Amino acid sequence: MNVQDTTTKGHLPTLIASFLHFDLSFMLWVLLGSLGIYIADSAGLSPSQKGLMVAVPILSGALLRIPMGLLSDRIGGKRTGIALLAFLFIPLSLGWLSGDNLPTVLLIGVLLGTAGASFSVALPLASRWYPAERQGLVLGIAAAGNSGSVLANLLAPRLAAVVGWHNVLGLAMVPLAIVLVAFLLMAKDKPGHTGQVKTSQYLAVLKQPDLWWLCMLYGVTFGGYVGLSSFLPIFFRDQYEVTAVQAGYLTAVAACVGSAVRPLGGYLGDRFGGVPTLSVLLVVIAGFYASASALPSLGVAVAIIVAGMACLGLGNGAVFQLVPGRFHSEIGVTTGVVGALGGVGGFVLPILLGNSKEAVGSFAPGLLALAGLALGAFFVLRVLSFNREGWHLSWRQPRGFQEFDQATPILVAANRVLMAPYLLP
Repeated sequence: MNVQDTTTKGHLPTLIASFLHFDLSFMLWVLLGSLGIYIADSAGLSPSQKGLMVAVPILSGALLRIPMGLLSDRIGGKRTGIALLAFLFIPLSLGWLSGDNLPTVLLIGVLLGTAGASFSVALPLASRWYPAERQGLVLGIAAAGNSGSVLANLLAPRLAAVVGWHNVLGLAMVPLAIVLVAFLLMAKDKPGHTGQVKTSQYLAVLKQPDLWWLCMLYGVTFGGYVGLSSFLPIFFRDQYEVTAVQAGYLTAVAACVGSAVRPLGGYLGDRFGGVPTLSVLLVVIAGFYASASALPSLGVAVAIIVAGMACLGLGNGAVFQLVPGRFHSEIGVTTGVVGALGGVGGFVLPILLGNSKEAVGSFAPGLLALAGLALGAFFVLRVLSFNREGWHLSWRQPRGFQEFDQATPILVAANRVLMAPYLLP
């Protein structure tokens, strides 16, 4: 399977528009984090307040994903997406013209967090055009818009060093306007979908235990990715005393790797099953956090963090390989709920790390706690694979573990140890 295959069935302009929408929105969603060093210095914030500043946009975006998913199913993804982009001019204008104290910064963060709700608009808009066997790859492509965190961390700190962080928020309105025009021209709702879903169907979905297990898993993978994308500039500066621009570059490298491999995670989920793929990744993610908690030298820490972000990105794609197969007819509300809980995971991470630094003077306890959460998610997934019908097959038969062993011999040992339940009759 390759990207060209998606053009045989579907609507390529909508897929591109969805990617642009999510990319720009993700950039704005983590913008306060990429500017966090400058904002914290100007407002005199403590470590816990830095964590709160970074976490607030993530939480508000997460909470809005559910109503935006509902609205997308009701009135169409295109109209919902246009309204969301238009609203973002408000917090950018507010940040451009005011705010050097914590309450104002938090208000800007709450409003700017609306950008995080793009997830439950852009992804369903693209997904509805494509058949089930391509969902992992298509959603991976659209959701690779989380590469917006790369742009934010590459550009925002350098611009802030020249024009100040307030003016960076003002300049951000330029790409926002460009993407809004492109989305107007390119995006299209799939005919016959809008208005077909009833409220009773949403309530029925919310009663499904499988939905909440998916939320938990995505809270670890996507929550880890977005939380680190926002908090790493502060982590690098406070732990290793690098400059704001250097911290931005290091964060951009890690975020770029995590974003680039997300479609691969969806593809691996399509090919081998989302559950087997996640089983391996969650163990590796737990090891990543545990290794980072040793707080090694800067070079070693960067290597560990880049590898960890890659695993988080792969996990994001693998989780969303599972979603359309289980909840295809309610994909808008499902992606909204799953994305919301993932965002809550991203809210917890900077709060945990910021409070760890303030309480004991080290990020190590917070990183160890994150390792425990990832390992706990792995054991939950193992229990589900044994006890809940369909989980061991990812709701459909994957294309054979013999192919998996032949194609990737290096992973045979991990396949045998971690995936044994999936090989049982």
